[in-house]
Amino acid sequence: MMSDKIRKLERAEGNHGERRASLKQSSDLRVPSRIFRRYQAPPADTPFAIEYSYNLLGDVRDKDVLELGCGDGENTVLLAHRGARVCGVDVSDAMVKLARRRAQVNGFVQGIELGVGSAHALPFRDRSFDVVFGMAVLTRLDLELASREVWRVLRPGGYAIFKEPVRNSRLIRMMRRLVRYRPPGQTPFGRPLTDQELERFAAGFSQCHGRKYQLPFVNVARWFSALDGVAPFFYRLDHALLERAEWLRGYATVRVIKVVK
Repeated sequence: MMSDKIRKLERAEGNHGERRASLKQSSDLRVPSRIFRRYQAPPADTPFAIEYSYNLLGDVRDKDVLELGCGDGENTVLLAHRGARVCGVDVSDAMVKLARRRAQVNGFVQGIELGVGSAHALPFRDRSFDVVFGMAVLTRLDLELASREVWRVLRPGGYAIFKEPVRNSRLIRMMRRLVRYRPPGQTPFGRPLTDQELERFAAGFSQCHGRKYQLPFVNVARWFSALDGVAPFFYRLDHALLERAEWLRGYATVRVIKVVK
């Protein structure tokens, strides 16, 4: 059962979504073909966390995929392009309407269902989905409730993939309070998680594995538009360092996990 605190938080998230949606009403919602190609079959050794998330998806053709926190549908259409039957939920009605527009302008009239719903009390029957997918969504949820709901709606052998901001280092958490930076897609109500919190989220599942990304220097480089041209270098360097120096992984700021029911 949801507490008054969670309901209040979800109302605030919904209101924030209304404001975000109002700013995007005139945006071009068409997805370039290069973006569809990028996420169609990314390699397992990619230096980009979002690409690795799509790599973990595997073959989702004709599978039922639930997208938690679908927002304006950026990932929804990518999932549909890979052949999945996608159901997206978000607490913001305005963002769901924007996601519907994005689906329509990109030619996905069928294969996508979108609606307002809470990840704490999903409006679906038990064992409804083969896959659950979420980008920076656990960061703003009650992890115990969300874990139970994800497990409940997954079919046996089904799996869930999440990409989430993490802050394991006390020093980095302290520095973050001093710097006004918010990762793309993270709302004012979210907070970086820790590895321990994600492990507790995954405790009820039969398997959990994933990878860590983005040492702090990558995030700093992203603040400066003048460095956009060399951004791929920073990501490749980050990937190489994390692969070779295990002790650095505690300072990574993004984690991608896959849990299996």
